[in-house]
Amino acid sequence: MPERRARIEQLTIPAGRRILVVSDIHGNVPYLEGVLRRASFSDRDELIIDGDFLEKGAESLRTLHIVMALCARGNTHALLGNCDGWAEIYAPDWPERGDEHVLRYLLWRKSGLLWDMCNAAGIDPFEVEDFSTLKQTLKKKYETEFAFLASLPDAIETERFLFAHASARPDKPLEEHTADDLNHCDHFLTQGWRFDKWVIVGHWPVMLYGEDRVCANPIVDREKKIISIDGGCVLKDDGQLNCLIIPERDSEDFGFVAYDPFPERRALDDQEESRRSYYIRWGDSTVQVLQRGEEFSRCRHLRTGYEMDILTKYLFTDNEVTDCNDCTDYVLPVKAGDTLRIVEETSRGVFAKRNGVSGWYFGGLA
Repeated sequence: MPERRARIEQLTIPAGRRILVVSDIHGNVPYLEGVLRRASFSDRDELIIDGDFLEKGAESLRTLHIVMALCARGNTHALLGNCDGWAEIYAPDWPERGDEHVLRYLLWRKSGLLWDMCNAAGIDPFEVEDFSTLKQTLKKKYETEFAFLASLPDAIETERFLFAHASARPDKPLEEHTADDLNHCDHFLTQGWRFDKWVIVGHWPVMLYGEDRVCANPIVDREKKIISIDGGCVLKDDGQLNCLIIPERDSEDFGFVAYDPFPERRALDDQEESRRSYYIRWGDSTVQVLQRGEEFSRCRHLRTGYEMDILTKYLFTDNEVTDCNDCTDYVLPVKAGDTLRIVEETSRGVFAKRNGVSGWYFGGLA
């Protein structure tokens, strides 16, 4: 398809109202409901949903209906991420080969918006032979949903902020951006770009910026005027859904709340932080298995040569060289009495979160 010119919504925020921003919900209703409760979201706030509210999670259609209901209240504003553009399949210039690609994606992923729509309509996707016919069936049944998605902008601009799913470019006027300029950009914070107004993005999980430890909290870069808020909801086992809080339209006193469902335990012992650690993460996760064990395996990270013990269930294959789930050997600094959120319990200790940072704790728990 030819590149589409981005749709930009100009938004005026009334004085005295908080601005709440969430991104990358990825069809996870409990996380969305949980973080809005923690933020005490009300009609006195303005909520920005910064894209990728669909796909990868378990409830895309339900999430879409929740987002539609929120937007109908008038104080919620959603924009498109790279996972939300399903209305594009009805565009006049949508290529025939695109139908084949979408059908392959649907049968491989076995989740997402179209999958949920098929299930709700009593359609078995594995029995679909002609995707163009399926498209028309879904369009008739879900006309309101597709019309809503087609109406969404690619970015929302206020006097002081630009909300875009993945990025923006400082070297071209905003009105000349394409949709891809705004919703496709990995490692946005490392591009070296600086902006005159704050650019608030999701898309790239913030923990992927770290090498020696895992932190899911939003990153505020005041020099570049960029805030990155994707906490890895759905995509990371220890991820969270972040809600950026801007106290008032002219404020730069940013805060946030986050939601994850992990149970809390109280640490009974002090523990010192590890002096050396590494974070093996998506995109660079190939390891050589040196010694495979039932619970843990000794592995060498192929690119760096760094060795660590990895949970064997995190290894993707039984091969000597394999990719693996995100993992780290970072040991959390802990004081007795600290509250930890438990992600994994093992025979050696727990993999836990403390203040958004993930790592190992080997002491006692209450």
